[in-house]
Amino acid sequence: MTTDVIALTERMPDAWSLVAGLMAGGPDAAVSVEGDGAVIQLCDPRGRPLASVEAPMLVHTPGEVARLLGAEVNGPVWWTEVRAATAAEGADRLAGAIATRLAVRLGGSVWPPEATAPDGGAAAVTGGATASAPAAAQPAVDVLTDKVAAVIQDRPVVAMTAWLSDALRAATAGGRALQIVTPASARLSLPPRPALGGLPHRWVVRDGEGGFFDGLSGAVLRWVDGAFTATGDGAPAPVFAEATARAGGTADRQLLLSFVTRHRADRELLLGGGLEAAWRRLTGAPPAGWGTAEPAGLPWSREGLTALARARAPEPTWFVVVGRPDRPAIATLRVTRTTGGVEEDVTLALGHPAGGDVPDRGHEVAEELAVRHGLVSLLVQSRRARADLTVPAWLEAPPEPVAFAVGADDVRVVGLENARRAPLAGPPSFLGPAARPGLFFPLGDAGWDGFRRLMAHLHGLDRRGAEGSQSR
Repeated sequence: MTTDVIALTERMPDAWSLVAGLMAGGPDAAVSVEGDGAVIQLCDPRGRPLASVEAPMLVHTPGEVARLLGAEVNGPVWWTEVRAATAAEGADRLAGAIATRLAVRLGGSVWPPEATAPDGGAAAVTGGATASAPAAAQPAVDVLTDKVAAVIQDRPVVAMTAWLSDALRAATAGGRALQIVTPASARLSLPPRPALGGLPHRWVVRDGEGGFFDGLSGAVLRWVDGAFTATGDGAPAPVFAEATARAGGTADRQLLLSFVTRHRADRELLLGGGLEAAWRRLTGAPPAGWGTAEPAGLPWSREGLTALARARAPEPTWFVVVGRPDRPAIATLRVTRTTGGVEEDVTLALGHPAGGDVPDRGHEVAEELAVRHGLVSLLVQSRRARADLTVPAWLEAPPEPVAFAVGADDVRVVGLENARRAPLAGPPSFLGPAARPGLFFPLGDAGWDGFRRLMAHLHGLDRRGAEGSQSR
C-alpha cells in the first residue's frame, strides 16, 4: 500500500476536524507541529513520527486532481496529504484512518480508495503503530544516509508537491542527493523532471523482480554504500528496454518552448505577461491555474502571481502553471531579480494527441514577446512523446530544435549584420520595430548541429562585442 493518503474534502479542514482525525492514533499518541505550523505529526509514545499531515490546500483548477491522481472530482476541493512513516509498522492504516475521518466529517473521498478505513475510521489504530528511529527531520524522507535522502512514492504521477520541493531543498542544502523510488507504472509530471535528470539526483524504479533501474536513463542500479548507484555495465534494465521498444512508435507530440524575458523593476510591473501571451497564441485561451507547487490550485491571476513574487523579493520565486483538462499544457516560471531588472525564465510544454496538428506559431510567439514582453531569447523544440505531458519510466525520443530567437538587446550587442550572417540555410527574419529589431532563426532540418553552429556564431560575436566595449 502507498505511504501517501490524501483526503479530498468539500469543506476546509478546521482545527477540530484535524484533532478528530489525529485521534485515530489512540490515547497514547502524541502530536507535534513542524515546519512553522505547516506540518502536524502524530508520534508514538517515545516521540517518533508515525504520520505527518500537511497543511490543507484549496484546489480551484479544474482537472488538477484528475491529472495527478486519476480521481474525478466536481468543483473546488480541499487537498490534505497524510504521509505514513514507512519505518512504522501499521502507519499506513493510521494514515488511512486520519484521511477517512476528515472525509467523513467534511464530505469527500479518500485517495487511493483502498486506503479508506472501515467504519468511517471510527476505530482508533492501536497495537502496532510503532516507529523505529526517524529517518530525517523532513517528513517526506523515508531513508537518510550520508549520501542520499530517499523518498518512496507509489502514485500514478510523481509531482513537484510542496513537501517534495522541501525535501529537494533540504537534501541539496545537506550535500545529499534526492532519490525518488517508484514502481515501474509511475510517471513523472514535467516540473520534477529537470531536477531528477541531473546527477546525483535520481528517479529509481523498481523492476518488479527485486531489482532497480534509473527511470530516465535505464541504467541498472544497486544500493551500494548508502545510495542507489549505476552498476557500470551501461546496459539498461530489460523492463526499461522492452518498454522503450514499445513506445518507439507513438504518434503523440509535444511542443516545447523555453524563453527568457526581462523587464525594468518598477511598481507597475505585472508578471506573467509573456507566458500568458504565448499560452493564448498556442491554445486560444489563458492558463487555468498556478501555484508554487503541484497541484496548481489557484485560478490564473497575474496580479496574484506578481504579489507573491514581490513579497519574496529579492529571493527568486518558482511557479508552476497549468492549462485546461481538454488542452494539455504545463509550464514552470522562475522570477529572479538581476542587475538588469526582473527576469522571467519560462519552460512551456503543450501536448498534441496523434492525428492533431502541431501549430507552427513560433514566429508569432517570438514577435509578441519581442514587441511587448522584453524578449531575451526563445528556443522552440518538438518531439514525439506523450500528449498528457507525463514522463514514463522508459526512453522517449529527444526533442529536436525548431527555431531560436534573440531579443533586440542581444542583437544590438552582437551587431545586426553580423548576426544575420549565421551559418544556416536561410536568413533570419526581423522581430519588432525595424529601428531596434530582434531576430528569429528557423532551424529547418539543421537539427542540433545547426543549433550548435548558431550558438557558436552568436557567442563569438558576443565575446568580440564585449572585448570591443572594454577597449573603448
